Amino acid sequence: MSSDNGFFQFRGASKYVLDEELAKIVNVSIALEMPLLLKGEPGTGKTMLGHAIAESLKMPLIVLNVKSSMKLVDALYQYDTLTRLNDSRFGDSKRDVSNIEEYIKMGKIGQAFVADQRTVLLIDEIDKADTDFQDDMLDILDQMEFDIMEIDKTISAKHRPVIIITSNAKKDLSDPFLGRCNFHHIAFPTADVMQLILNVHFPNLSRDLADACIENFYKLRELRSIEKKPATRELINWIRALRADPDFDLKALQKGEVPYMGVLYKKSTDLVSAALQLSRARK
Repeated sequence: MSSDNGFFQFRGASKYVLDEELAKIVNVSIALEMPLLLKGEPGTGKTMLGHAIAESLKMPLIVLNVKSSMKLVDALYQYDTLTRLNDSRFGDSKRDVSNIEEYIKMGKIGQAFVADQRTVLLIDEIDKADTDFQDDMLDILDQMEFDIMEIDKTISAKHRPVIIITSNAKKDLSDPFLGRCNFHHIAFPTADVMQLILNVHFPNLSRDLADACIENFYKLRELRSIEKKPATRELINWIRALRADPDFDLKALQKGEVPYMGVLYKKSTDLVSAALQLSRARK
């Protein structure tokens, strides 16, 4: 969606609850054609924001999931030497073995550059990559071009993508990297905002069930010695589990008896610790 001055205006999407400050930084990043760096703990909606922007602006979404072992060239393109070798051996391929370009496949950044329409490029969990990867990647995104050495060809972006970069803040990013991005920290939703999120996902959820779930959910997040706190997606899946159980007892939940804790906690040590703390609290 664009405004009268030609700028895109992101105002949220069907499954994404957006606060005003985040909407402003998204829109100014699009207008200035700068990457938007989002930080926050897992489960705060950083990744989903990229999906929501693509949905709202009706742009294709391309997702680069960063791995610790990833090299930048893998995000740009891959040269399939093995397939070329097999083709040269067996001679039953329709590809021209002498034409290396037929064995070049675009990576996620390369796909965003060669796309025939503007895309949303979501670079997820950039803090997993080393500093050289981060800084060199932003050089490419600044210049909007990269070279394919094997065929001595420069790939220039047909359209500058909308770039969303997420970080779980597990590792510090370099100052040059931070200086070339707009930044927003997404805090974990308050109980009031979580109520709005649940309204989006469960339009017919009873207020009594919503209140009981939210109250217990935040108590579970505050328990001591929990390594991986339950996040929004765990709350949503937990509510689905409760609604699917024909024997679910709302009154028991309102008294603090929490069923299906394995939906909320994904680590055995957290599950055991939480169950023990809740048991002691009820005595």
